[in-house]
Amino acid sequence: MKEAGQLHLFEGYGVELEYMIVAGQNLAVLPVADRVLQAQAGALVNEVEVGPLCWSNELVQHVIELKTNGPAASLAGLAEQFQQGVAAINLLLKEQQGQLLPGAMHPWMDPQRETCLWPHGDSSIYAAYNRIFGCQGHGWSNVQSTHLNLPFQGDGEFGRLHAAIRLILPLLPALAASSPILDGRYNGLLDNRLRAYQQNQRKIPVITAALIPEPVYSRQGYQQQILQPIYQAIADYDHEAILQHEWLNSRGAIARFERDTIEIRLLDVQECPLADLAIIQLICAVLQALVAERWSSLAEQQSWDVSPLAKWLLAAIGDADRARIEDAAFLQLFGFPGQRASMGELWQHLAASLHPATGKPEGRALEVILNQGPLARRILRATGKSPTRRQLNETYAQLSACLANGELFHG
Repeated sequence: MKEAGQLHLFEGYGVELEYMIVAGQNLAVLPVADRVLQAQAGALVNEVEVGPLCWSNELVQHVIELKTNGPAASLAGLAEQFQQGVAAINLLLKEQQGQLLPGAMHPWMDPQRETCLWPHGDSSIYAAYNRIFGCQGHGWSNVQSTHLNLPFQGDGEFGRLHAAIRLILPLLPALAASSPILDGRYNGLLDNRLRAYQQNQRKIPVITAALIPEPVYSRQGYQQQILQPIYQAIADYDHEAILQHEWLNSRGAIARFERDTIEIRLLDVQECPLADLAIIQLICAVLQALVAERWSSLAEQQSWDVSPLAKWLLAAIGDADRARIEDAAFLQLFGFPGQRASMGELWQHLAASLHPATGKPEGRALEVILNQGPLARRILRATGKSPTRRQLNETYAQLSACLANGELFHG
């Protein structure tokens, strides 16, 4: 298998899924990620290779990440590999009376009281984040996401891929929103994770900006227009330059030139890996079509400023698939014939045009998402908009069972 830096467009895929660890009895936050990794590796480690996957720690002790062990040559079979990883971790968690919980936010976690940062090894990066921003908040300790990494070679491929990714970023919550409940209640947003993510570094706003990256299509331009302003802004708080690396950039998609990939960060994690991979397959099919200029030229794709894309993303954070786009020029970039559409209607059009994973488990999972709405909407269907703690317990216990069994949640 080639290293990421040797891969051309769509020759490899890096997928990362984050899950919260909770107590099996009452779904309370359970900070035992270190014990899981130690049980698997035989020693206290930050990361352990387990077949085609790696398991690793995150910022907090109650989250564990599963990721492809290097770039996968294909998306085919990844859902099964991740599901096997989930089963193995759940088996180890039984010894701790725990289990994995899917969804992008715990519905009633109190981050001020329950946050426990990863304390082991060289935790200087985590300590720096905590010192500057304070990590006892939902935006740091209660945000579980799916990351998709896609490779490129040189400025030509980077410019095409970055342009395509910028255009789909506002549309992603329409497929992937899974965080409608925060602090035990529904507050009118279907993607609270993205709202929390958007605000968690507001002390230095340039780090996150508007989540939509600027229209920059070369490595030099990216360094000058995005990375250098971030490094300059944090320098007064980060005298030892611990955080002045590409990953400090917290836009919704970030360039990782150290490995020649772009990492998409706007996807909430779903109820099971099958749902995540169904969404990822559709996203990749759309990106490939855009890069190939199937519906619109590269010049048209690269011409879009941040402002309209950021406006639509904010709408999607609130209403996901029902958020509306009333801009024919934008819709035409995707071959949509109308003057206006909901984001759900646009995704229906794209799925019908591209037929990703038709007839396969991922295709059937995608049908559920497109026809019944993103997971956030299905959760609300189950809990109602004024849920009791009992209703939340029952619904999220069902979600944990969906994760354990690799099944879609229908609400």
